[in-house]
Amino acid sequence: MGRYILRRALLLPPTLFGVMVINFVVVQFAPGGPVEQAIAQMAGLSTTTTASISAAESMGPADPSVYQGGSGLDPEQLAKLEKHFGFDKPPHERFALMIWNYVRLDFGTSYFQDRTVIELIGERLPVSISLGLWSLFAIYTISIPLGVAKAVRDGTRFDIWTSAIVFTAYAIPGYLFAVILIVFFAGGTYLDWFPMRGLVSDSFDELTFAQQIGDYLWHLVLPLSALTVGGFATLTMLTKNSFLEEIGKQFVLTARAKGLTERRVLFGHVFRNAMLIVIAGFPAAFVGILFTGALAIEVIFSLNGIGLLGYDAVVKRDYPIVFGTLFCFTLIGMTMRLIGDLTYVFVDPRIDFEHRGT
Repeated sequence: MGRYILRRALLLPPTLFGVMVINFVVVQFAPGGPVEQAIAQMAGLSTTTTASISAAESMGPADPSVYQGGSGLDPEQLAKLEKHFGFDKPPHERFALMIWNYVRLDFGTSYFQDRTVIELIGERLPVSISLGLWSLFAIYTISIPLGVAKAVRDGTRFDIWTSAIVFTAYAIPGYLFAVILIVFFAGGTYLDWFPMRGLVSDSFDELTFAQQIGDYLWHLVLPLSALTVGGFATLTMLTKNSFLEEIGKQFVLTARAKGLTERRVLFGHVFRNAMLIVIAGFPAAFVGILFTGALAIEVIFSLNGIGLLGYDAVVKRDYPIVFGTLFCFTLIGMTMRLIGDLTYVFVDPRIDFEHRGT
């Protein structure tokens, strides 16, 4: 197992490098770079009206004509803007400098927030991780008992109706369900039971500890519901199918022939084997929640997580944050995948990654 972990660790740097190269190249062709954002702010224009090929931001000397809205700008002032954002250097030099800084864990400073990227990510990442963990806790709490119940009652009305509910919930995108929840329960049109944004109230610091816990959970209801509804269908069916496969095996028939109760057979013999793929898939499920569902939910509910941070950075063309969050997402994803493989071995020592490819 040690050689497998070493191989995966050695693959980490080139994978990160490849991801950064691809996204750096894409950014060069994205319209409306930070220089144009600054020009629009100086001209009092909406940043949504600025658009041009951002590759012009690496050209020199500074030429106002290559920027939309920059024709009346002093070339010296434009040169200062380019130097401020680092676009006074050609792309290959900027990329080499960025990689060198990343090797030293220096992700730079935000263009528009005057704070280091490390500080911003460290402030927002716990929000995203806590949201992902809470949603996975809810998904596993619902899916495993429901999947077991469906396996035991396979083919009955209970199985058919719950399958219809599960697949209906799976068909609704998480972001659409979040909007529905806001409309019906957050003062959108009907009820005003829950807050529609944030994880805590403005007066959170003035509350007692017990009230702070209640306030946090109260704010968590809608975003957690939106994440859970679309996520438990796959796990429920996976649990059901795993139990059905194990129930039909010879050792289960032998256990029943010995006179063991159905509950003892189910949870004493079937559960461990059936739960192998479910439990070991926890890290991968966490990555899926963090990378897909949580990003949209953070934007919709204005949760100050790393997803909303990355979204705002893309809109504002705050490239240090864009690349910093991308680096963190890639690193977390690869790390959790390795943890998932290790979990398989922990749950079932018969699994051996040493003699198979990475």
